[in-house]
Amino acid sequence: VQLQASGGGLVQAGGSLRLSCAPSDPTFRNYGMGWFRQAPGKERDFVASISGSTGRANYADSVKGRFTISRDNAKSTVTLQMISLKPDDTAVYYCAAGPFGSTSPRAWPYWGQGTQVTVSS
Repeated sequence: VQLQASGGGLVQAGGSLRLSCAPSDPTFRNYGMGWFRQAPGKERDFVASISGSTGRANYADSVKGRFTISRDNAKSTVTLQMISLKPDDTAVYYCAAGPFGSTSPRAWPYWGQGTQVTVSS
């Protein structure tokens, strides 16, 4: 599965951004899909994931209530809607395909190239 992520950019604190991920494999509906992020000098962290079978979503505590992950299997896209952005949200965001139930990046086998999100104060 190849993943193409897009939608990053520069936004002021309190603003919104929407990230999109387009898997190349039409059977991606069978995969859990997730977003991770990596700030400079830090490890890659789990942000959100969504199940391929149930549509159930899981979020990191730091983004609950602000980020929403969704998927459209008909259009083969996964979206991360981010609102009330904070400077601490600044990172490279990566789309991934793998096991919905895991928050460890090591468990996810397929990765996109990453998109930069910068939130200014």
